Amino acid sequence: MPAHHSETPLAKQLNLRDGQRVWFHCMPDSVQEEIAEYALELIFVREPEEGVDAAHVFVTGRNDLSTQLARLRECLAVDGQIWVSWPQTAASTEITADVIRELGEPLGFLTTKDCTINDKWAALKLVIRKDLR
Repeated sequence: MPAHHSETPLAKQLNLRDGQRVWFHCMPDSVQEEIAEYALELIFVREPEEGVDAAHVFVTGRNDLSTQLARLRECLAVDGQIWVSWPQTAASTEITADVIRELGEPLGFLTTKDCTINDKWAALKLVIRKDLR
């Protein structure tokens, strides 16, 4: 069973679909391998500025998260999604769900879903508010 203890494959929990342009920031190899097991035909971009439908950033610092969200806001498809993952152990991170909302809301992001990636990482999904699409 996958490390995130769910019957649903991780790629499906993350709403990844064939043909999506995706960008991952600091994603652990074990998570990438688990997503790859679902055998999706994803289009990986080297930099988000190439345009993305789905992004997933793994962060521990507030400044890194702020930078990544501002960067992604400029190039995310209007119906795209960003997953932000942070360590579940509070001692090893400046990030919480509240910090993600605090940094995302002024950029027009709305949180819509959460997910446990594995024993180490939690995640929160952000989308662009409908009135800004």
